[in-house]
Amino acid sequence: MSTAEAPAEAVPDRGAPAVQLTGITKRFPGVVANSDVNLTVVTGEVHAICGENGAGKSTLMKILYGMQPPDEGTIAINGDEVKLRNPQDAIRAGIGMVHQHFMLADNLTVGENVFLGAEALHGIGRAARARLAELAERTGLHAKPDTLLEELGVADRQRVEIVKVLYRGAKIIILDEPTAVLVPQEVDALFATVREMKADGYTFLFISHKLDEVRAIADTVTVIRRGTTVGTADPKTITSRQLAEMMVGSELPSPETRESTVTDRAVLRLTGLTLGAEGSDRNALDDVTFTVRAGEVLGVAGVEGNGQTELVETIMGMRKPSGGKIELVDADGKARDLTRAGTLTRREAGIGYIAEDRTRHSLLLTQPLWVNRILGYQTREPVSKGQLLDIAGARADTERIVREYDVRTPGIDVPAAALSGGNQQKLIVGRELSGNPVLLIASHPTRGVDVGAQALIWENIRQARSAGLAVLLISADLDELIGLSDTIRVMLRGRLVSEADPATVTPQELGSAMTGAEDDTAGDEE
Repeated sequence: MSTAEAPAEAVPDRGAPAVQLTGITKRFPGVVANSDVNLTVVTGEVHAICGENGAGKSTLMKILYGMQPPDEGTIAINGDEVKLRNPQDAIRAGIGMVHQHFMLADNLTVGENVFLGAEALHGIGRAARARLAELAERTGLHAKPDTLLEELGVADRQRVEIVKVLYRGAKIIILDEPTAVLVPQEVDALFATVREMKADGYTFLFISHKLDEVRAIADTVTVIRRGTTVGTADPKTITSRQLAEMMVGSELPSPETRESTVTDRAVLRLTGLTLGAEGSDRNALDDVTFTVRAGEVLGVAGVEGNGQTELVETIMGMRKPSGGKIELVDADGKARDLTRAGTLTRREAGIGYIAEDRTRHSLLLTQPLWVNRILGYQTREPVSKGQLLDIAGARADTERIVREYDVRTPGIDVPAAALSGGNQQKLIVGRELSGNPVLLIASHPTRGVDVGAQALIWENIRQARSAGLAVLLISADLDELIGLSDTIRVMLRGRLVSEADPATVTPQELGSAMTGAEDDTAGDEE
């Protein structure tokens, strides 16, 4: 048996197995993440792995990439059984992984990100740059090697990640939710690159919850449910609804909201909101003005890095604006100026917050679920009595959230890190909607969750909207944005540049506006 010493350049004939996982089982305390998983991926194909959150996809890919050892089962790469003790073993076996959350350093250049840790392959001089130029051309990366990563958009950052794994000799590439933050045009460009590389003999494992995209790019689909493989499918003959049924036993949900519940009562009012950008002549937010009304979902569309994050964090008090006003309006029409208020004050005023990065801004991963229920609500019932925390109340309400929001967990004393991403998100949504908010800021509320969790979160938002909640929705999922929103505003380079009607706009039209392909500056003013 080898120890992943096979050279990365050795490529078997197209059609031969590139990856064979046999009887893979992985246990964690209280849960079996993978149970007797079998998977065969053929050289030169795009093989999609689908399943709901907690189905075991991430664990399986971590095993293949050497991040976790299996308790049982075998791994064969290009016909040779291997032991992958760490990612270095996987890299030596010709396996690369492009993570959903990019493993790149913003303060380094493109070249430095690619070369770092791989200096022994081509050095850091002329040979390294020549290899980088070759791979950049192959993947469509037009950024120069000396460009700082922080200057790149999300699509180019993803290309840098792909170049990085190719530079290390990968012929088998794991793409983990690669389209989560891309607009339709960028997805098309990525798929074109994947198809060209597939024609050159590269093999891809494609992890995604977007079933229409899976069917568009994959040659084969393997579905995992509750830790084990339940079958394979031909994406050319199976429908998205049939795939969803294989994954979760139900039909594919739709975000579409049919009846309007928008009222005339303003809840959130932004006037001329401006935020300077450190080290740049251009503002991160530039004269942003809009109103969100009771019973309305106002969607904000934009390519990542165009001010959506700064907008949300400024509304929440995490950033201090350099100009403009943030007001929360009560049921009697009285406006409360929150422009300089602290985050806790804004929370207590009735703002619920689903953060775009749940692990950084919404959860304490090492703490039990009932402690995470308290976050942001430590001064209010049912988790507080006066100046003291009510632990019994927090525990009881966590049990209620787990039950009502279908959070799948062995109990409320397990750490948040033990939950799948979708169940973490359901816990957060349940917490934020349990605080009786007047305004909900939902930033990418279903990013990285399965179709079952997605359907539940969409229904939660629809029900809250019907009850009069004002919702500010930021999402990279254009179908979600169009389906849930009553109005859509497009943000480009920190400004609101256009307005779209969800009833008539297409994802392609919205994508064009987001990338600046349309010269439409209507809707800057309220």
